[in-house]
Amino acid sequence: MTTEVQGPAGLRAGPREWLGLFVLTLPTILLALDATVLNLAVPHLSADLDPSSTQLLWTVDIYGFMIAGFLVTMGTLGDRIGRRRLLMIGAFGFGLASVLAALSTGPEMLIAARALLGVTGATLMPSTLALISNMFRDPRQRGVAIGVWVTCFSVGTAVGPVLGGALLQWFWWGSVFLLAVPVMLVLLVTAPLLLPEHKDARASRIDLVSVALSLLTVLPVIYGIKRLAEHGVDALAYGTILAGVVLGVAFVLRQRRLADPLLDLRLFGNRAFSAALLVLLLGLGLMGGLYLFITQYLQLVGGLSPVEAGVWLLPAAAALIVASSLTPAITRRVRPGYVLGGALFLSALGYALIAQVDSVGGLPLLVTGFVLIYTGISPMMVLGTDLVVGSAPPDKAGSAAAMSETGMEFGIALGIAALGSVVTAVYRSGIGAALPKGLPASVADGARDTLAGAVAVAGDLPGPEAAQVVEQAREAFTSGLNLAGAIASAIVAVLAVAAMVLLRHVPSGGADEAG
Repeated sequence: MTTEVQGPAGLRAGPREWLGLFVLTLPTILLALDATVLNLAVPHLSADLDPSSTQLLWTVDIYGFMIAGFLVTMGTLGDRIGRRRLLMIGAFGFGLASVLAALSTGPEMLIAARALLGVTGATLMPSTLALISNMFRDPRQRGVAIGVWVTCFSVGTAVGPVLGGALLQWFWWGSVFLLAVPVMLVLLVTAPLLLPEHKDARASRIDLVSVALSLLTVLPVIYGIKRLAEHGVDALAYGTILAGVVLGVAFVLRQRRLADPLLDLRLFGNRAFSAALLVLLLGLGLMGGLYLFITQYLQLVGGLSPVEAGVWLLPAAAALIVASSLTPAITRRVRPGYVLGGALFLSALGYALIAQVDSVGGLPLLVTGFVLIYTGISPMMVLGTDLVVGSAPPDKAGSAAAMSETGMEFGIALGIAALGSVVTAVYRSGIGAALPKGLPASVADGARDTLAGAVAVAGDLPGPEAAQVVEQAREAFTSGLNLAGAIASAIVAVLAVAAMVLLRHVPSGGADEAG
């Protein structure tokens, strides 16, 4: 049987569980930091290791590929061998891989270390979420705990650029990876003292064929989506996505036949689980897709330095932290479906403001819109995660947590590909006529591909022509950003209505009380 935490009031958690929550926030903060500091370190490690463009791309992407590919397997593995045990194994592996990454002597070694970071990182988030679900069985306490979990993720995202910039100013690029080592050491020491073990004692051995099929489903689809975002219409991208879908069908059919499947498809029979997963997939996907272009606007249209751009993003991060903290208290009085719907409408308003930004003096409007988007995203992350994890039986908490994380990974990849295609199409349409005649084809293609490429080309042109190219490129990019914001606003508004309708049966107490 599955071990249950019984606090002083039956299902209510006690002081040990709240101290254990502190331990579980450590890998959460760390993974948020890790997601932001690498981008800052890319110029420094490029100068030191001299990777090719392909090697650099794999250095950045392989981490996300491995996390997305192994989440389902690791979530289910935690259900079988114990979530605390898997968390500690992953923490040890993540610390070791961080040292290997920091000491890398070549691009190949760094790519291998990043791949290992992805595999071990896939053990951390499902384990922390599953343990929160097991430790906090009272729906209200669990909502508060998940709110703290999301808040810590927000804090890591906010301080990542500042901390990473300080490390890169005083130390070598490998120091950003060594941040993980003391955090993982603290986790390894405190986890056995504060975290109870939980597992499904009735589970059988993991089906290795299902593991292989899950990897061969997720990895090709994620790769294909990313390739579409980078290269547009591409036979290889469509081919890999199609292969992933076909293997995904084979995976689903196999899970239906197994008595003890790797992924229990019966979870999708719970309406709260499926609706919350859909909200996370689309809501985070649109935000992740637009975030990439907002950061480019700040630097390439607004003319800000990376540090200045980071400062302008801090109000949105602060709004995310505050909203994460307030969401559990609000849902004690208001049904989660209505809170989610209201939050999504707020995000839709933020996207609508982004759709009105112009290329001259648009910075205050863009930042205001992004603050509204983040304010609305926060309840979605807290409540969506709580509903997904809380709707699952205790012995399937790891699998449910893995599905939540996998949905987020897929959503962000889809958002970048879809909105990226919109921005790129509008940009290419608007920049073409502004390029001077007689430019070499390779140079002109570079300017048409990205705003950064156009700015680089302008640097080699005479003054009047350079100003014309930069101005037109900024106008074209902003027009693409406007259209992406309008599309996102419309989709999120529809999603808000869907959340209120599909989740109207969930009472203010949470998923457990919905039946």
